[in-house]
Amino acid sequence: MVRIEAVYDGNLRCSATHIPSGQTLVTDAPVDNMGKGQSFSPTDLLATSMLNCMMTIIAIAADSRKLDVSGMSGSVEKHMASGPRRVSKLEVEISLPTDLNSEDRAWLIKRGLACPVHKSVSQEMEVEVKFY
Repeated sequence: MVRIEAVYDGNLRCSATHIPSGQTLVTDAPVDNMGKGQSFSPTDLLATSMLNCMMTIIAIAADSRKLDVSGMSGSVEKHMASGPRRVSKLEVEISLPTDLNSEDRAWLIKRGLACPVHKSVSQEMEVEVKFY
């Protein structure tokens, strides 16, 4: 169990603290929802969680086989829908190191697709993942 505490700071901004580490992050409402968009929105964090979870799981799996995935990078594009307002689609792209053999690459991709965030999101949200 991990505890996270949050405070509403005003002006559609919240500060959240990860209690075990003391690290804090700030969220703002996005510009298209009455906010200033000066930081990650809560739905941006959902998208970021998907990308970072996949990359972290790939790195954990790579370590177990002593594979080097240094330089792995990725991006995620978030699409919103209305009625109700929600994340309708995430487009995830992850670039793996080019020196991986095809067997190791396939094994790492399978692990990345099984990350806890990917398994936790609603099936109403489309998730498209491309590996390069």
